[in-house]
Amino acid sequence: MKKVFLLFILCCISFWSFSQNENLLQWKIEYKKTAPQTYTITASTTIPDGWHLYGNNSAIEGLTSVQFITADFENDELQGEPKFNKTATIISDPFFENQQVNIYTGAITVTQQVKISGTVPAKLKGVIEAFIAKGDEFVSASFPFDVSLEGGVAATVDAQSLLLKSIDLEKPVAQCGNAEFVESSSKLKVFLLGILGGLIALLTPCVFPMIPVTVSFFTKRSPNHKIAVRNGILYGGFIFLIYLAASIPFHLLNNVQPEIFNNISTNAWLNILFFAIFLFFAISFFGFFEITLPSNIAGKADSKSSLGSIGGIFFMALTLTIVSFSCTGPILGSLLVGTAGGGAWSLTAGLAGFGVALALPFALFAIFPNWLNSLPKSGGWLDTVKKVLAFLEVAFAIKFLSNADLVMHWGLLKREVFIALWILVGVGLVLFLFGYLKLPHDNNAKISKGRKITGLIALAFTIYLIPGLTNTNYANLKLLSGFPPPMHYSIYGKESAQHKGLEANVTNDYNKALQMAKEQNKPLLIDFTGWACVNCRKMEENVWTVPEVKEYIQQNFILLSLYVDDKEKLPVTERFTYKTKKGFEKEIVTVGDKWATFQTENFGQATQPLYVILDNEERLLNHSVGYTPDYKKYLEWLQCGKNAFKAK
Repeated sequence: MKKVFLLFILCCISFWSFSQNENLLQWKIEYKKTAPQTYTITASTTIPDGWHLYGNNSAIEGLTSVQFITADFENDELQGEPKFNKTATIISDPFFENQQVNIYTGAITVTQQVKISGTVPAKLKGVIEAFIAKGDEFVSASFPFDVSLEGGVAATVDAQSLLLKSIDLEKPVAQCGNAEFVESSSKLKVFLLGILGGLIALLTPCVFPMIPVTVSFFTKRSPNHKIAVRNGILYGGFIFLIYLAASIPFHLLNNVQPEIFNNISTNAWLNILFFAIFLFFAISFFGFFEITLPSNIAGKADSKSSLGSIGGIFFMALTLTIVSFSCTGPILGSLLVGTAGGGAWSLTAGLAGFGVALALPFALFAIFPNWLNSLPKSGGWLDTVKKVLAFLEVAFAIKFLSNADLVMHWGLLKREVFIALWILVGVGLVLFLFGYLKLPHDNNAKISKGRKITGLIALAFTIYLIPGLTNTNYANLKLLSGFPPPMHYSIYGKESAQHKGLEANVTNDYNKALQMAKEQNKPLLIDFTGWACVNCRKMEENVWTVPEVKEYIQQNFILLSLYVDDKEKLPVTERFTYKTKKGFEKEIVTVGDKWATFQTENFGQATQPLYVILDNEERLLNHSVGYTPDYKKYLEWLQCGKNAFKAK
C-alpha cells in the first residue's frame, strides 16, 4: 500500500502543471441563500470523454472527493460532505491495487452548503479540487470560483487607495538619503555572516575529516602538482557554485511577488516547522541518535564521482554537499530564514559567503598540501563542537518559535520568558563544557584549555542575559538587539507597540497619522517594520533611544509604524483584491498584506526597516533609507527631511 500511495503522490505532482493549464474540468458555479447566513453552492461540469472523477472514497488513504476550499476566510463552515446529483459507478481501480472505488462520468452536479458566522462578505472566493483519471494518467484538477453572496457587505475600502499618486521616487523635494548604500552594505554584512556560517560548518564532524581525505585524493591521484592544484581549485569552485545555484529559484519567486521573502521569514507555521526541525537536529547532535540521508541519494552522486576530469570533480563536490547536510542543514536553514526579509540578493550573498568559506580550504590545501600537517587530528574535540552546536540550535529554535508568537500575537514568549529560556540553554552549555553535564558518548577525558575558555565565554554571556529578566534600565540588552522580542512585548505590561518609547504623536493608522500631520503642520515619518524584523528592533533599541534622535522625532514628526508581517485579519469590509503594477492580482486579507503591498507599490522596496518622510500632502520629502545603525547619519537624514518640509 505504501508503494501505491507514493505512486499516487508522484502522479499528482507530475501532472499538476498539466491539470492547471488545461483546465480539464470547467465548473459552472451558482449559489442560493437557503437560510440566514447559510448558502448552497452548486457546481456543474461535464467530465471529458474517457476520464472519470473520483467520488467519496473515505476508505482509501489520501483519495478525497470533490472539495470546496474557501480562500482566506475564517468565518465560514462547510456543512457536511458535498452531495452529487446521481449515483456513483463502482470500478476496480488499478491505481489503488484494484480496490473498489466510486467514480462519476459525463455530466455531474455537486452541491455544498456553507454557513457564515459574523459579517457576510460580498463575495466568497475559493477553489474546487477534484481528482480525475484516464488510463495511466492521474490528475488533480483545480478550478477557482468567485460567487457574490446575497446580503453580503461590500468592501468599504477602494483598492486604489493603496496608491499615493503624488509620490515621485526620482524627484523628492530634497536629494538626501541613500537607501542604495544601506542596502549594499547590508548585503556585505550578510555575505560576511555567510562566511562565518561556513567556517562553523567546517568544524563539524561531517566536513572537517573530509579536508585531508579529499586533498590527499587529489595529490595522490594527479600525475603532477600542477594538475593537483587545478583539481583542488575546481573542487572548491564547484562547491561554491552549488551553494550559489541554490538561490536561483528565489530570484524567480521575487519577480512574481516582492513580498514573498517577508512571507517566508514571518510565516508562523514555517517558523514553527523550523522550531521543530532545529530541536530534532539538536537532539541528534547531543548524541541521542544519528541523522543520515538515504544511502541512494548520496550513493548516486558518489558513483558519478569516479568519472574522469571535470565531471568527476563536480560530482565529488556534489557528494560532499549532500553527505554534509546533516551538519550544514541547520546553519543553511538559519541563513534562509534570517536573510529572507532582505530579498533574493541577500540570500545569494549569504549562500555565496557560505560557499566561499566551505570551498576555500579545499583549494588552499590542494595548493599547499604541507599545510595538512598543521591541521588538528580528528578526535573528541569534534564531538564537543557538535554538542556545542546542539545548544546553539536549541537557542535558534526558541527564536523561530518567538517569531511565530510575535506575528500571531499569542503572547506565549514574552521578552522575559524568551530570555529565561536562553539563560537555561546557557547554563546547560556551561555545565557541559566544564564536564558537569554528561551527554551520550561523552568520555571522562581531561577538560581541555580551549573547552574551559569556551565555557568561560558561555558563562559570561549567560550572566549578561540576567538583567534582561528585570524591569529596569539594564533590561535593554543592546548586544542582542533584534533577537529577543521587543522591549514593549513584556510580562511587566510595558507600553504598547504603538509608542516604542515615544510619548506622543505615534500611531499605526495611516489616515489618523495624516490627519495629525495636517492638524499639527508636521511631516509624516513612516516606519515600515515587522514583528519578526531583527534590524527593526536594533533601530528602535539602539538608535531611537539616543536622546537627540528620540527628542527630534517627538518634536518634529508624526511617527507612523506599519507592520508588514502582522497576521491579524482585516475586517471583512476592508478586504479586497488588488492588482499590482506588474499585473498580478493579490488578495489583501491581513494587516500585513495591506502594508507590505502599500510599501512595495509606492516605494519600490520590500525590505524592512524602511523609513520614509512625507509632507502632509503625501509628497516625498527626501530619499527613503533602510537600516542605519549610525545614529548621527540617521539624525542628519531626519533633519534633511524636516528642512525640506520647511522649504517646500
